[in-house]
Amino acid sequence: MDFSYAASISASGMDVERARLDASAINLANVHTTRTADGGPFKPLRVISGFGTVTPFSGTFANAARTIPGVRLVNIQQSNVAPRVAYEPGHPDANQHGFVAYPGVDSTVEMVNLMTAVRSYEANLIAMNAAKAMATKALEIGGNS
Repeated sequence: MDFSYAASISASGMDVERARLDASAINLANVHTTRTADGGPFKPLRVISGFGTVTPFSGTFANAARTIPGVRLVNIQQSNVAPRVAYEPGHPDANQHGFVAYPGVDSTVEMVNLMTAVRSYEANLIAMNAAKAMATKALEIGGNS
């Protein structure tokens, strides 16, 4: 296995984890958004990923026709979580009964998603650095013979 193969697999994982991190950050930033352009409360975002094929890094040594297994970002979509309802009759977005619909964002779940995305990103980075170190060592061994 060459370096670009291992690096592309790790890079595909890092791309998906970055998207998960961005989605969780957006969800946390909008935890109190009761009115969007659509008129209702903010709908939390979810990242849909899956296993598939990815194209290796484009560059001098990459073969553009070759694809390798990896993780791919399928979609980022709004989830259909029921809004959290709170009784606040003085709120400008309260209905006729005094209830306000807040986004169905669970800050604890989002913080756990943030932590797991960061740890997964770090694991992919470590794997990429290990592959780079092995490739460098192989070049050193090959150069000394």
